[in-house]
Amino acid sequence: MAQEFTIKSQAIEDKINQLLPSQGGYQAGVDFSASTMVIPIVDLTESAEGSDVRADLQTAFSHNSITANFVDNSTTTTLVTTTGYFRVFGNGFCNDASGSDQLFKIFLNDGSTDKNVFVVQIDRTATGSHLNSDFDFVVFLSAGDSLKATATSQASGNVTTRQIADINGNLVNPT
Repeated sequence: MAQEFTIKSQAIEDKINQLLPSQGGYQAGVDFSASTMVIPIVDLTESAEGSDVRADLQTAFSHNSITANFVDNSTTTTLVTTTGYFRVFGNGFCNDASGSDQLFKIFLNDGSTDKNVFVVQIDRTATGSHLNSDFDFVVFLSAGDSLKATATSQASGNVTTRQIADINGNLVNPT
């Protein structure tokens, strides 16, 4: 059972008058009281998250928070292996000067299976043509996943990544 205590303090009275003038100040015959009962208070404001930075500002680019890659010439590049949420943006290009299929793609890999996220492709019947495409999307990587990009001999891509949240969804500030 909770115990009630009466508090008589000029310092507390003055502080309440200062901070809460709309309450009319301390009135004669009214006492402040305290209780041994614990009443939890949950702060749902942004400052309770540990940051006063707005969510859109937390996704800003900075020199240290982005990673840029250029993928071309029949290579596969691992872009990200860290868990969490990542913004991926850039441009993919295919040129069919060789008369063979050309491909630039970004895909998720779980160690055994690939899942395409973005693909730019020209088939061999389109000799002499080219295709250029911008992309901007968000991916989630769990433990063991990686984000990769690959390009054939006449394809390429500029890929930039920025971690925007950790695996638990906590926003990551730019550094």
